[in-house]
Amino acid sequence: MKDLFSDLSKDVYQPLAARLRPTGLEDYIGQSHLVGPGKPLRRMVETGHCHSFILWGPPGVGKTTFAQLLCQALDGHFIEISAVMSGVKEIRAAVDQAKQLRQMNGTQTILFVDEVHRFNKSQQDAFLPFIEDGTFLFIGATTENPAFELNSALLSRARVYRLQTPSVDDLKQVLVRALQDEEKGLASMKFALDDHYLGILAQAADGDIRRALNFLEILSDLVEPDTQVTQAQLEDVLGGSVRRFDRNGDVFYDQISAFHKSVRGSSPDGALYWMARMLDGGCDPLYIARRLLAIASEDIGNADPRALQVGLNAWDIFERVGPGEGNRAIAQAAVYMACAPKSNAVYQAFNQVMSDVAAQPSYEVPIHLRNAPTSLAKSMGHGDEYRYAHNEPNAYAAGENYLPQEVAEMRYYQPSDRGLEKKIAEKMDWLSELDRQSLQQRYSATDWGEES
Repeated sequence: MKDLFSDLSKDVYQPLAARLRPTGLEDYIGQSHLVGPGKPLRRMVETGHCHSFILWGPPGVGKTTFAQLLCQALDGHFIEISAVMSGVKEIRAAVDQAKQLRQMNGTQTILFVDEVHRFNKSQQDAFLPFIEDGTFLFIGATTENPAFELNSALLSRARVYRLQTPSVDDLKQVLVRALQDEEKGLASMKFALDDHYLGILAQAADGDIRRALNFLEILSDLVEPDTQVTQAQLEDVLGGSVRRFDRNGDVFYDQISAFHKSVRGSSPDGALYWMARMLDGGCDPLYIARRLLAIASEDIGNADPRALQVGLNAWDIFERVGPGEGNRAIAQAAVYMACAPKSNAVYQAFNQVMSDVAAQPSYEVPIHLRNAPTSLAKSMGHGDEYRYAHNEPNAYAAGENYLPQEVAEMRYYQPSDRGLEKKIAEKMDWLSELDRQSLQQRYSATDWGEES
């Protein structure tokens, strides 16, 4: 657990990125949609009217920096914990410290939780009562989509602000400032970096301010004072591939989106291209395998149920033989799914059912469908008049109803006319005709007095 205002010796080495951390919003590069004039985070700093929130964005875009700037504006006490290194013990210590400061002199504590998505559900829940009673102002930082990784209870108590990947121009601005800063930067090194090389350095940082400054600091160790940076020196710093693909930020979500849409759009070439781009950038192949399983259910469905098994087989092969052959198995599954017939009928039906169930009353189970494990349940008629399908013609109880009476006419699953679903649709039409005939016979029997 780190305290922002802990005493540090001036002789302790600090990386360039740490030395140049902004001390005010005027030095804060990028994120104008949040910290520009009149924008929500800027108003928070200027007015001191704060609420707990989550900062969502890729590494190196200024999540920690903004939290510290807000703390300074509030004249508060800053406590930082990392979900990677901390647990319940550190959470309790932070809570105790915040309570003591509040009782002693009313000091506002800002609790900054880095990588908050790495805390499990119970650990995330541990913050809730203290957010509600104002023990501390909670600021979480995450590189993952909060909707998927954070508890709904935590999200309901903390707004989410998405930080964008800084542009190349933003990064060049940071690098120029570092080269010109005489106190904290590299102005004393007196080396020249022309605009072309500056742009290459900014591009190689791939949207990460911290990485850009680290590149520049390494470069400063190779360059003699009063000299011009050479291409060879720049290549030594950048080394091999510096693409960023570490399951975070816009790059990840854009590429996985392109991959998913290529498979959905029946483009095997697009699927292979975006898969290769992701693997080249360091994506975990099993993440792609997991995405394929989602695609098999969401976009292919019962048009080709084999897609699910193909995806599972590719995953299993990867686990058994490793990345070389395993990557090809995943690529094979991607091509198969891209070429497979498509149907989102199950996906749409399930979403509609979930929506209806959430919005409607809890209708009772029809009495003929209820379980009757006890004599009391039997005496109440549970299970009476239930028709055992296997005892019926074609193993189908024509005219039977399996929904609550209030929604008995709903038809959620509407199979497409593609792939196997075409045959499923034909069978469902045939069963519907049996239902119609059964009901017609029932009404005719009632009309002639054959039923009470």
